Amino acid sequence: MNIAVINSGSSSIKFKLYLMPQSEVLAHIHIEKISEGSSKTTFKYKDKTKVFNDKIDTHDKGLSFIDDILKEYKIIEDFSSFDAIAHRVVHGGDFFKSATLIDENLIYKIKELIPLSVLHNKANVEGILISLQKAPNVPQIAVFDTSFHASLPKEAYLYALPYELYKEHNIRRFGFHGISHSYVMKKVAHLMRKSPHELNIITLHLGNGSSACAIQNGKSIDTSMGFTPLEGLIMGSRSGDIDPQIVIYLQKELGYSAHEVEEILNKRSGLIGICGEIDLREIMQRDDELSHIAIEMMSRRVKKYIGSYMALLGRVDAIAFCAGIGENSPTIRAKIVQNLELFGIELDDRANEENLTKISKQTSKIELFVIKTDEELEMALEANALLRED
Repeated sequence: MNIAVINSGSSSIKFKLYLMPQSEVLAHIHIEKISEGSSKTTFKYKDKTKVFNDKIDTHDKGLSFIDDILKEYKIIEDFSSFDAIAHRVVHGGDFFKSATLIDENLIYKIKELIPLSVLHNKANVEGILISLQKAPNVPQIAVFDTSFHASLPKEAYLYALPYELYKEHNIRRFGFHGISHSYVMKKVAHLMRKSPHELNIITLHLGNGSSACAIQNGKSIDTSMGFTPLEGLIMGSRSGDIDPQIVIYLQKELGYSAHEVEEILNKRSGLIGICGEIDLREIMQRDDELSHIAIEMMSRRVKKYIGSYMALLGRVDAIAFCAGIGENSPTIRAKIVQNLELFGIELDDRANEENLTKISKQTSKIELFVIKTDEELEMALEANALLRED
């Protein structure tokens, strides 16, 4: 069975074609900077890599370009040749707790959730609708970033707001990056030669968007992102946790509109807000006060979440770093676990610098891992499992 995985982002499309159940990648296509006038497409096929610089300014053109590449290299005849197509959807709200076959009702519900994840869900729906046009008879499946966190206990997902806001408007913590946290959990369990249900793990998805997750016996029991992907850790352009009264102050005292506040918190805060740069690699090459402060703030916030999750879990077997920063920055990983030896966390400096998979000392009570997350593979596995059930 071949399963196509499509991740339609706000300015990019990630596509992978898998042969299942072998999990073999038949093709990998990544279109970057859609609508920015300088799009780039990277195509990996067998042992070859090709780069195209054709301008792609819409998701429709992007998926048509992917279709053309696959046909040109005789990988498939067209989109209708897939056995199934899996789509990443960021916000599933309280409606979807697992991978789900796409129908009109599902699309309607995803559109309802666009205000909670404006950039993501809007692009996700666009990718789904275009794919349905290209392959109307192929089973299409939505895999939700929120589903893994459906196991959160009520005391974790409720906010201390008037209860009717939850009952009437479903204002609660949902959590995100669940596809990544789920994949990393399974990978860590495999490396430790145990079942996920035997382990307590803290997973740290650190990239332009970042989140932490406390996993107890294979289930998410707490996570840093909340009602939207804005809450929690300091990110590339998102503030993470702040005093909510700041929002009211910005509007009442400084005259900002709701739209302007939303823009500040989502696009002008985080690393770029502190030091004017979103790319951590660039920040780390600079030698100025604000760059140093931005790095310290980001690392400190992650450390605080680790401490709180250790208290919640009681016993922690492993901590895993993943995503762009988590996988590639020994400096940030070292800063995050610095001075945590008292809690049984001992970093192997050499292994960390070499970006090895296991970066803890043999004497460490809590094992430390660097895991290359693979959200597309996790989506293919979930889609394959759903189809097998049917």
